[in-house]
Amino acid sequence: MKRNISQNILISPQVDQALKSGLPVVAFESTVVTHGLPFPTNLELAKEMEEIARNAKVTPATIALMRGKVLIGLQDSEMSDLAKSTNNHKISTKDIAFALHKNWNGGTTVAATLFFAHLAGISVFATGGIGGVHRNSNFDISNDLYELSKRRVVVICSGVKSILDISSTLEYLETMGVPLFGYQTNRFPEFYSKGNGEHVVEQIDTTNAIAQIYNQQCELGLPEALLVANPVPDEYAIEKETMEANIEAALLAASISGIHGPETTPFILSKVAELSGGRALQANLALLRNNAQLACEVAIEISQLKSRRKLII
Repeated sequence: MKRNISQNILISPQVDQALKSGLPVVAFESTVVTHGLPFPTNLELAKEMEEIARNAKVTPATIALMRGKVLIGLQDSEMSDLAKSTNNHKISTKDIAFALHKNWNGGTTVAATLFFAHLAGISVFATGGIGGVHRNSNFDISNDLYELSKRRVVVICSGVKSILDISSTLEYLETMGVPLFGYQTNRFPEFYSKGNGEHVVEQIDTTNAIAQIYNQQCELGLPEALLVANPVPDEYAIEKETMEANIEAALLAASISGIHGPETTPFILSKVAELSGGRALQANLALLRNNAQLACEVAIEISQLKSRRKLII
């Protein structure tokens, strides 16, 4: 039986038991299932990420809205229904109340997943790339960045989606006080590519160090997420120049087609995947798997700190 946090927020028995027992849990967002990847790749990837967690003895908590409820931890049938549906909504924090009112099914963005993970007491969240400041616009800024400044969760990502304005996004994160580290690199990764050194960040080399810094965030009462940028694996990385050419072409196609608003990012990512001959899709899948693995290792370290009563939440 799912446990109710509130009338409309349900935690699966597996996630509930793990949280109550102080065992490691990793949250996964669901827009990668509903809007990021085509069927059946989306379902296969979602199952694979959860399997990575289970193999590491970590409980996966994929978060989504279904039948007008927020589900924190999906059963196999729920994941399958979500992946197959063509009537899913993309749900950020501003959409949550209305989505529940309308009984929508949908995928939670990084922002919404952060909100629910923090609410449920989940310390670690794995995603692909966070949202950010859009190119050629000082006002089109993803709500992901605002939520990162308010939800104390370790977020494992591969930087921001490279279709965005990376320099402006990093400036915004600094303004909002979000601590940012590169995992075993001082170059900020750019989603499909490993970065060319233009954007330098503090380097952190071990999962234990990540857990210790998170511990300090908790002890000091600092509210921000701890953002850990984990580069795409070497064998799947794409040259920055190659990706830039594909992104510019995709941005032009979006403009010509009149694509705007929440549909912009899925359209451009799909177009980039097409223009790259499938390389972008393979890189996307690889970095998601890699981030899931790192998130599990971090969650285990945090769980061990909790068990030694050294972590204050």
